[in-house]
Amino acid sequence: MIPRHLLIGTAVMLAVALAMSVYLWRMRGRVPHVEPAAYSGPIAPPVSGPTEQVTLYVADDESGMLRAQAARIPLPAGRQERAQELLRALLGLYLDKLSPHPLGQSAEVRDVYLVDPGLAVIDMNAAFADDHRSGILVEELTVASLVQTLSANLPGITRVKILVDGKQRETLAGHADLSGFFEVSAVNQMVAQMQGAQ
Repeated sequence: MIPRHLLIGTAVMLAVALAMSVYLWRMRGRVPHVEPAAYSGPIAPPVSGPTEQVTLYVADDESGMLRAQAARIPLPAGRQERAQELLRALLGLYLDKLSPHPLGQSAEVRDVYLVDPGLAVIDMNAAFADDHRSGILVEELTVASLVQTLSANLPGITRVKILVDGKQRETLAGHADLSGFFEVSAVNQMVAQMQGAQ
């Protein structure tokens, strides 16, 4: 036979557990459900002011080449800010529905850092890589487009590093190696070979 004090103790613990369950259920009903807020970090103001003529190197999947495209965009005075606006303008072309090289709709440039001597570090968001189409040519065209656009409009850049969400990533979408630095001269040579093969 079970001792009486164990039966009473078990009954009290069950009553307390039941009371706590009812209390928590009622309290949960009183708290309004709040949706998580969207990103509320600082947002850079749109660049305004005089526009400048720039050259954007736009990837074309059909021909497998880069084509130079002149554009007029507002550029700030700072070199680093200019680099960001150049790449944002380039991504704007790729996010268009009729783009010759479409990227995922959430792709964006998080930041660009210009490190002396001649190193540019491009920090893209995760959607840029996660939503990128996989394939050797399309990935190489994307990388070449970013590197060529920066080096053509910002003299002195000799190397480019691409990060995703501030971290090194092995590949863009399974093929283009992002673990190292892209030498501008090597990318120029690769683009020239691609143009010559056509």
